[in-house]
Amino acid sequence: MVGGGGAELSTELAGLVARLPELDARVVTQVGRERDEYRKLYLLAREEIAQLKRGLIGQKAQRVPANDGQLSLAILELLLGEPPSAAVSEPAATQTIATHERRKPVRRPLPENLPRVTIEVVPPEVEREGLDAFTVIGVDKRETAERRPASVVVVEMIKKKFIRKSEIGALQTEVLVAETPELPIPRSNVGPGFLADSIVKRWQDHLPLHRLEDIYRRDGLEFNRSTICGWHMQLADLVRPLIEGMHADCLRQPYLCTDATGVLVQHPERCKAGHFWVLVAPKRHVLFQFSMTHDAAAVDRLLPGYAGYIVADAHNVYDHLYGDGKATEAGCWSHTRKYFLAALEIEPERVRDAMACIQALFLIEREIDRAPPLTRARIRGERSKPIVAKFFAWCEQETEQALEGSPLRAAIRYATNQRPALERFLEEPRLPIHNNISELHLRRQAIGRKNYLFVGNEEGGHVNTLFVSLLASCAMHRIEPWAYLRDILCLLPRWPIHQVLDLAPVNWPTTFARDDVQAKLAANVYRQATITEG
Repeated sequence: MVGGGGAELSTELAGLVARLPELDARVVTQVGRERDEYRKLYLLAREEIAQLKRGLIGQKAQRVPANDGQLSLAILELLLGEPPSAAVSEPAATQTIATHERRKPVRRPLPENLPRVTIEVVPPEVEREGLDAFTVIGVDKRETAERRPASVVVVEMIKKKFIRKSEIGALQTEVLVAETPELPIPRSNVGPGFLADSIVKRWQDHLPLHRLEDIYRRDGLEFNRSTICGWHMQLADLVRPLIEGMHADCLRQPYLCTDATGVLVQHPERCKAGHFWVLVAPKRHVLFQFSMTHDAAAVDRLLPGYAGYIVADAHNVYDHLYGDGKATEAGCWSHTRKYFLAALEIEPERVRDAMACIQALFLIEREIDRAPPLTRARIRGERSKPIVAKFFAWCEQETEQALEGSPLRAAIRYATNQRPALERFLEEPRLPIHNNISELHLRRQAIGRKNYLFVGNEEGGHVNTLFVSLLASCAMHRIEPWAYLRDILCLLPRWPIHQVLDLAPVNWPTTFARDDVQAKLAANVYRQATITEG
């Protein structure tokens, strides 16, 4: 029995030894699977930590690392169509792509239209001995900017009553009294210049109402916040036809850019979530709208019946706008780049090729930014189209190798799902490749949100968007907002409704130069009180 048992054991051991290569392969496979699983969890943890750092202690802007020489060389290879020369050093390539030397600041002369106070300073010897003992042989001049307290002008309107001398003692006499000049807000005690100042301070300088109240109190004016808020509510009805005209003009443009951001709305128990929407017609208008919901109904109010190109992110609230006979979707390469930037920090070796393609597209767009449409179409066809094809070929190749749930897999999925929209700029030369202009203008609301924290109610959100639309459009056309608002508040009460678009910032330089407009502005006594000095 013992001998038989030993023989069986020896046979079993021999079989195990023979199967060792097979067992080793299984162990290696199992270890590899476990390694991939732990690596996946590790990558996800790193990405979550990086997002927390960006949100809590770091800069939120997504930027390509400036010191990544390999990425810079890859971009150069794409742009040149061949591998870069060995003579091109890595720092030089990086400098060619991303760096700019800072220029030494130049002191600019102070504006000539400002009031000036001349002060003559003489040496002590000249003061003691008198000017008669000296001869002036030269003069040194230097200008310094100084500030006085804010200038508030009280316009006292005196209306004398007249009767004809020939009618004195008659039973019936005609009393002549001048008509009271019209104010933007009837029977109020503030004029167009003061109202414009309150609008600019509130929505251009992002001052909450309680701070605005304190500023006016320091000037000796007791206007509480409810009074200031009431002014703006009444002015909203005055400027609303102008905003509606600008909105109608937007819907006639070949393409529009849009985006949204959240804002809190005050509520007795707990603040509710509202939303600011921006609609940009490049080189024409910047418009904002407010809604309590972020849904298709809000989008329909923003873009009713629009059938052009819409540059937006891939949010599903826009999906119902696209289709035959409807609007056409144009994707945003900046959103795509954001996904790959997240993956670049975790898997740089695998992501560099995709990032090189995206960065090369942006560099080409920077070169042709001011080129005419035909030139843009030709250069995009010759240079951008092959890069786009290479990018999506890379995405198809890397899809299976990217770990499920990793930032790289999410980036590839976003890009491939949006491929038709991302390639849209190749067929329409007027389209931008990104939606950065919308996010740039939304930053105005984001900065204001940090100051006032929430809007008082839904009506307050709508009033906000009316005036912010005018201020943002002024910024687009480099128009000084206070003078513009003062002048349109003088004109709007009697302006023909069918010509209201003439008062939009895009048309204001032409409208302001008209003789009839100059005559109307010159006849406004309140406006004249704001420009008498200086």
